[in-house]
Amino acid sequence: MATTPLVAVGFEEAWRRAVERAAEELSLPPNVMSLLRLPLAAVFPFTAKSREAALAVLAVAGLTDVLDGWLARRGGQVTATGAVLDPVADKVFALSVVATLVARGKLPPWGIAALLTREILEAPLLAWVLLGRSPRRADDLDDVRSNVPGKVATVAQFAAVMTAIEAPALLPAALGMAAVTGAVAGVAYWRRELTRRSAEVAAPVGTGDTAGATGSAGERSAR
Repeated sequence: MATTPLVAVGFEEAWRRAVERAAEELSLPPNVMSLLRLPLAAVFPFTAKSREAALAVLAVAGLTDVLDGWLARRGGQVTATGAVLDPVADKVFALSVVATLVARGKLPPWGIAALLTREILEAPLLAWVLLGRSPRRADDLDDVRSNVPGKVATVAQFAAVMTAIEAPALLPAALGMAAVTGAVAGVAYWRRELTRRSAEVAAPVGTGDTAGATGSAGERSAR
């Protein structure tokens, strides 16, 4: 019974340190870029009546999506907080855009699944990674998002949204491209994670971290 207060104190201390670390990581430039997509998501529905304003918000959101990953790698500021925040900010912004386009009649019902194909495939994977029993390094979490198919899918998504605003006649083709690239990206995310898990299971005890670090470094250098 005497150990119960000690456990509670230890938990509180660990929680306090985790909160402080997350707060510190949120102030890093890459994570600030990701955070900016949240107010942009809130603003987008109010800009939909103005083509220029809507395109401006989309352009700024796209720029932050490029800069957060670039700044994180260039500055060695890849963090667990950022690895979670980036996809969450992406999904919030994507849902805001899709809801706005549907409400204004600029996106057909089938276009919702087409535009969000990557997010639909990625969401359960992200949950699996975050809720996995084994602790994950920040660069492992970041690798769930960072690959060429993922970036191509992002470009296709933004292109489809801009098409919905600027050239509705071309929207079916743009949505088809977004769906295809999103599916490829989703499959790539799952393939990389399953390969990593298989390698961790097959690796001898004590070599998993080395193998994981080598794999992550190789993937980042390939990008």
